[in-house]
Amino acid sequence: MSAVLTPNIDTQYQLTDNLTATQGRVFLTGTQALLRLLLTQKRLDAERGLNTAGFVTGYRGSPLGGVDMTMWRHQSLLDDHAIRFLPAINEDLAATIVMGTQQAGMRDDRTVDGVFAMWYGKGPGLDRAGDALHHGNAAGASGKGGVLLVVGDYPGAASSSIPHASDASLAAWRIPTVSPASVDEYEHFGLWGWALSRYAGTWVALKAVTETVESGRSFTLTPPPDLSVPANDRHQGALPYSSREFLSPAMEERMVARLEAVQAFSRLHPLDRMIDDAPDARIGIVTTGKAHLDTMDALDRLRLSGKSVRKLPAMRHYKVGLSWPLDMEGFARFAQGLDHILVIEEKHPMIERQIKEHLFNLPGRPTICGRLDLDGNPLVPGTGQLEARIVARALQQWAGLTQPMQAAPHSAQKSTTLQTPQIVELRREPAQAASALTRKPYFCSGCPHSSSTHVPEGSQALGGVGCHYMATWMDRETAGLTQMGGEGADWIGLSGYTQMPHVFQNMGEGTYFHSGYLAIRQAI
Repeated sequence: MSAVLTPNIDTQYQLTDNLTATQGRVFLTGTQALLRLLLTQKRLDAERGLNTAGFVTGYRGSPLGGVDMTMWRHQSLLDDHAIRFLPAINEDLAATIVMGTQQAGMRDDRTVDGVFAMWYGKGPGLDRAGDALHHGNAAGASGKGGVLLVVGDYPGAASSSIPHASDASLAAWRIPTVSPASVDEYEHFGLWGWALSRYAGTWVALKAVTETVESGRSFTLTPPPDLSVPANDRHQGALPYSSREFLSPAMEERMVARLEAVQAFSRLHPLDRMIDDAPDARIGIVTTGKAHLDTMDALDRLRLSGKSVRKLPAMRHYKVGLSWPLDMEGFARFAQGLDHILVIEEKHPMIERQIKEHLFNLPGRPTICGRLDLDGNPLVPGTGQLEARIVARALQQWAGLTQPMQAAPHSAQKSTTLQTPQIVELRREPAQAASALTRKPYFCSGCPHSSSTHVPEGSQALGGVGCHYMATWMDRETAGLTQMGGEGADWIGLSGYTQMPHVFQNMGEGTYFHSGYLAIRQAI
């Protein structure tokens, strides 16, 4: 006789519970997590007696292409929480709009205590908005508002012309950056970012890489972090929004002072954490963001039992949440007593360089590897996208150079064990083996682009941002690509030095609305 499971009719579950629940288990996608983050911030402010409003603006684009759809789908929920969503014409205008929201908390005629604002945009959009973001961060954030920049980086460049990692640009504009590893960390990191913004007066970026924000997962909710500060804290609200310092050295000094406040906040509420303290370890690894999950997966693959096993001494493991500027006090505690450190991060070696700069003049400093090993050979790739197999190979290479590998029988004690056959297999498998099986996309049946991208015989066309770019790998005499909004401007530079009398330029209506009209004006 088989058991029959009957549903609990007393349990009522709505699809929107994942956005508003305060406890229990929920399933969230990355874009839903961003919406939930806004609702949670409003709820927490109300519990503290603050009359705040939320504001969201940005420009769509993978991996954040679904943010606007998510916001529109839950418009009534946003309205109930005094959160306004306004999609922008382009990313730099969105940043300037956000700059305006922070002035609300500073005016005598304000209708709210402050506005917590969220800007979103993919890597190329961040590049475009650089000047606006630089100005906005320089002006700052209000003490009861705050600005969170959700930056969609696509390490694999599947929907961007160039692979993107925005860390270096954000650091150049003095914008602190937090790097969640998975969807379940979005709320904690986002609330932390807004709290930091209010505390230090700076804008804060949250890295939302493709494999995180476009994913979904089930997890148990945890209570929001306690981000309170002592009443007599000298940094709290000391450097709020102000545009009075523009056109003077005082603005730069103000931005430096805000970064000092960032360091104070990160010490008060550390976002970094020790994954494995391994007190007697002589080697350690530092991870951040998605690369942290790749590393955990790689370590699981390497912790194998078998007949032929070589034992590696225990490794200390430190997970960085605030990737720039790095909390050096927390890192120093991690590095105490270590001889060798490996930094595992995607693209730009931001954390690796900060560590090297910090340790440079210190006696008895450990060796630091990341992009290169101790012999100057490539180690953790800075191109393409990291995955567990690539990280596992880098760990083996680094461990072999930094620690003598001694034969040892398999034991149950906590250590990393490497099985020789698995090592050989990992080294044989090419990092991009799957790329050879990739099928290039083609226009859908009936798509107007399929016919409109044909040009008269003897003519040439230039590609543009959008799905019509697919014409460049078809037999249609189409080539080239510029940044969004630059379509046709490259022909202005070339036209005086070729016998070709004219070319056709493909431009989508989205690009025209975003910034393409400027290129048309330049052509005229």
